[in-house]
Amino acid sequence: MYITEAHPSDVWQMESNIKDKVVLASPKDEEERALVAGACVRKLGIQIPAVIDEFGNSTEKAYTGWPDRLYLIDAQGRVAFKAKPGPFGFKADELRSALAALDKPVSRAKLNNYPR
Repeated sequence: MYITEAHPSDVWQMESNIKDKVVLASPKDEEERALVAGACVRKLGIQIPAVIDEFGNSTEKAYTGWPDRLYLIDAQGRVAFKAKPGPFGFKADELRSALAALDKPVSRAKLNNYPR
């Protein structure tokens, strides 16, 4: 879901955006937002379908939690992994390790020690 541009060049810019050549100003209307979203998808090489929030950001307001964070819930409904706040707190290798750990038999004592 493409929502409000997180780091527009006319507000504040991140070094990673400059390095990735994703330097875009805040869109002024829905048509411009669609152009900016398309540029982000292409420049960042996003391979999954992307949709655009309407200009009033109703989807962002209804569903976004800041800072972004990724959780892995185990079969018992417990938090088995909690990423650090995003966008740079998420480390794919940490999630991969947590997923691998779920595939192994786990003792009841270890299950009781998962963070809640």
